[in-house]
Amino acid sequence: MHFQPVSTAALVEHIVTLVLRRDAGRRWRLAVDGPPSTRPGDLADALMAPLRAHGRPVVRASVDDFLRPASLRWEHGRLDAEAYYSDRVDLGALSRELLDGFGPAGAGRYVASFWDAARERATRAPRQQAPPGAILLLDGSLLLGRGLALDLTVHLSVRPETLARSTSPDERWTLPAFTRYAHEAVPERSADVVVRVDDPRHPALLLDR
Repeated sequence: MHFQPVSTAALVEHIVTLVLRRDAGRRWRLAVDGPPSTRPGDLADALMAPLRAHGRPVVRASVDDFLRPASLRWEHGRLDAEAYYSDRVDLGALSRELLDGFGPAGAGRYVASFWDAARERATRAPRQQAPPGAILLLDGSLLLGRGLALDLTVHLSVRPETLARSTSPDERWTLPAFTRYAHEAVPERSADVVVRVDDPRHPALLLDR
């Protein structure tokens, strides 16, 4: 694998260019995937203004707003890495309420959030209408290899030792989930865009695999 250093601005421009090459008449689903310590939401946020400047409507969403109720995601305990990998996200709701509406057969109807994990109750977010050409920017962790209908995927990659060092002590119980993800989903091969962010100030873009 060969990584080329890029500035954050150049990285954003590269991803925006990939989006703009696609049919502007239909809706697209772009996901930024990475461990929480890589802050995938920051990159998704950075894409919003450039896409809008090119006339593309943007809908912003986070996988953390589509978690399963605590009784299900913590069924095997609050510190179970296998449950974190398999049971944390309500993949059915994420697809049904958000992703499907942006697909080729979708009518553009979507719900931007589904479950409030802090209050452990449904968000009751209103159903909205995405205009033609809208771009869904979704951020989250462990998104690839889950059967989700995504049109463009960006993976923020770090070495295992970097991930261990950058993960707070009270969250290190999740590390086996990311090890499993690396082996099963192989995100550095399955994502459309791979960015190495061992030093987030100096990202590097994967040029070949």
